[in-house]
Amino acid sequence: MQDKVVITESAADRIKIILEDQGNASMLRIGVLGGGCSGFSYTFDFANDTNEDDLVFERDGAKVVVDETSLPFLEGCEIDFVNELIGSSFKINNPNATASCGCGTSFSV
Repeated sequence: MQDKVVITESAADRIKIILEDQGNASMLRIGVLGGGCSGFSYTFDFANDTNEDDLVFERDGAKVVVDETSLPFLEGCEIDFVNELIGSSFKINNPNATASCGCGTSFSV
């Protein structure tokens, strides 16, 4: 079975570092909310527990949790962590997005 959400090695490494610094979280929660300059925006939070409708994706010990409502918007996406001249950030390469804003935090489908 192919994962619905792919976590790159770079993202997994960064997630583990962030969670170690947090000390009180065991997973990164990624979701989608209506809003943002392109229609939908990504949300990032920390979690210790999952809800009934959550799916957990894991790579090299790094866990990402996605709720069932957000999954259709994130299905098939790749979560990456990039270091660029303008800064470092998580980047979601989303095949479902038909357009996105310049900062990469919002998208449309």
